[in-house]
Amino acid sequence: MRYCVQIAGVGGQGVLLASSVLGHAAMRAGHKLAMSEVHGMAQRGGSVLSTLRFGDEALSPLEASGQADLLLGFEPVETYRMLHLANEGTHIVMNLQPSVPVKVSMGMEQYPDMDELVGNIRSVTDRLITLNATELAVQAGKAVAANAALIGAVAGVEGFPLERELLEEVLLDTVPERFKEINSKAFQLGYERVRSGL
Repeated sequence: MRYCVQIAGVGGQGVLLASSVLGHAAMRAGHKLAMSEVHGMAQRGGSVLSTLRFGDEALSPLEASGQADLLLGFEPVETYRMLHLANEGTHIVMNLQPSVPVKVSMGMEQYPDMDELVGNIRSVTDRLITLNATELAVQAGKAVAANAALIGAVAGVEGFPLERELLEEVLLDTVPERFKEINSKAFQLGYERVRSGL
């Protein structure tokens, strides 16, 4: 078994946390793991990409076009930009909450139409799952738990090889004590959102 996860987003969204949780969970499950460092301008709100491969054989952490089993998109435009890493069998989990660039907020540029973005992604794979992770996190108690909602969504993806309970356990081992309850709730909401659509 070999499984490849690509995580795309912008700096400050929690790509590093998600990478850490998925990587540690894979190792706890007994898999070999190859993981790239987070590439991009993480400190400046720029594009960030992290690659994880885990399984039974020697692996390379470098991303390769069309090789992702799962593309986890923290930001809609970044998800679209990384479509070349996916194929028609790739599961894509996409957060619908945009991270609006400064030029867009200043009125100098326009954010792409969300329906058009979603439609373009669906033209590559019919395995697209969309959710607003920030809304789910607010329901759980705090918007910053959006990454926990996305990790929960991953746990709900059909055929994902790591157990839901293991992912939640590693997540809660990773976050500070005072945020455990909120992150657990956000994780559950993300999981339920995906499972309800299957």
